[in-house]
Amino acid sequence: MAGTLARFTNLTLAWSQPFIASQLRAIALTPTVQFRTSAVVCAEPLKKKKRIDPIVVKMREERRKRKLEKAIKRLQKNALQLKPIEELVPERKLVKEREARTRPLPPSSFEVGEERALLYKEWASYKYQQQLRELRAIDTVTMSRQKALDELRAESEELYQRAIQLDASLIPFCRTGPVRTPPIENFDSPDGEYIDTTKKWQ
Repeated sequence: MAGTLARFTNLTLAWSQPFIASQLRAIALTPTVQFRTSAVVCAEPLKKKKRIDPIVVKMREERRKRKLEKAIKRLQKNALQLKPIEELVPERKLVKEREARTRPLPPSSFEVGEERALLYKEWASYKYQQQLRELRAIDTVTMSRQKALDELRAESEELYQRAIQLDASLIPFCRTGPVRTPPIENFDSPDGEYIDTTKKWQ
């Protein structure tokens, strides 16, 4: 009896091993498919478009167009307008009296025009030659100074360094020039609040 039970047990184990192996091979490693919900989308029925009279639409477009043209003209008008400077703007009285103050000059003759043209040419030639002479003199002095410094440096570096130093005592200049108003004796200068009277242009 015991032997029969042992054989039956071995037979059962031998039969169950392939079944267990097949069950292990049937296990899926991929994730399972589950139920998912989509995002909530709130919607409403489309509103019915109001029918607008084409004449009204055309009037609105024309009004907008006129407004833009007016703004462009205003910008173009102010673009050429510069900020006025009080020192350069004459008084209104002088502007009105401009014609009365203008002195009509008699027309010059042909001989006078030719003489003035020759004088201008002579003057231009004279100034050109004067400039050339000044440039040559400056070049001569500069080259002579550089040659002397090179010779001095070849003799002694210390003397060269002392020679190129600036000497502030060569031209002592001190001046207390005239002022627009004479000084006031025992004048206490105000130091505090003040009123700004500068005119602003807008």
